[in-house]
Amino acid sequence: MRISLARRVAAEFLGTAFLVGAVVGSGIMGERLANGNVALALLANTIATGAALVALLLTFGPISGAHLNPVVTLADALERGLPWKETPHYILAQVSGGIVGASAAHLMFGLASLSLSQHARSGAAQVFSEFIATFGLLCVIWGCARFRSQAVPFAVGAYITAAYWFTASTSFANPAVTMARSLSDTFAGIRPADVPWFILAQLAGGGAATFLFRWLVPRPTGHDAGANLA
Repeated sequence: MRISLARRVAAEFLGTAFLVGAVVGSGIMGERLANGNVALALLANTIATGAALVALLLTFGPISGAHLNPVVTLADALERGLPWKETPHYILAQVSGGIVGASAAHLMFGLASLSLSQHARSGAAQVFSEFIATFGLLCVIWGCARFRSQAVPFAVGAYITAAYWFTASTSFANPAVTMARSLSDTFAGIRPADVPWFILAQLAGGGAATFLFRWLVPRPTGHDAGANLA
C-alpha cells in the first residue's frame, strides 16, 4: 500500500531538517572545540554529517524514499519513480525543512535563529566541485538503487563523507541544504550571492549522472525505478 503524500512530504521535511541541523550544528561545535584548527573542525563536521545521513536515510527511506535533496527528487521524477505532480511538494518540504533545521541548530547553540552567511565560496573551482560532487552522488544512488538498494544509505553516507575532503567546495551537492546554509553565518555557511551558481552546478551534475545511468544501467521494465532510492 502506497504511503499518502502528506506522510511522505512530512518525512522529507523532517529528514531534511535533521540533515541540515547535523551539518550546521556539528560545524558550530567543531569550530568551537577545534581551537582554530580548521582541518579538525572540518573532520568533526564530516563525521557527524556522514553518520547522520546514514541514520536519516534508513529512518525515512521506507516512508518517502528519503530524497532529502531536490536534485534527487527531480532525478527520480525524470526516471518516472515519482509523479511530476508530487515533485513540487517534495521540494518545498525539503527547502522549508532545511531552513527549520538551520534555525534549530542556531538555537541549540545560543545563536540568532537565522543569519545571512558571510562565508565566501565563489569561483570556477568551487562551482566545478559542486558539479563533480553532485554527479558522483547521483551515480552512487543510481548504481546502488539498480542492484543493491539496501546499500544506498551506507553508500551515500560514505560518499558524502569522502566528498567533503576531495572537493574544494566540501560537497554541498544539495540545493535545499545550500539554501539553508546561506542562512547560517557559521562554519558551514555560504554567502547568498554564491548560492545560484552552486545550485546550477548541482542540477547539471545530477542531470548528467541520471542521463548517463539511463544508458549505462537501463531502468528495469515493469519496475518502479524510483523505489528504494534510499
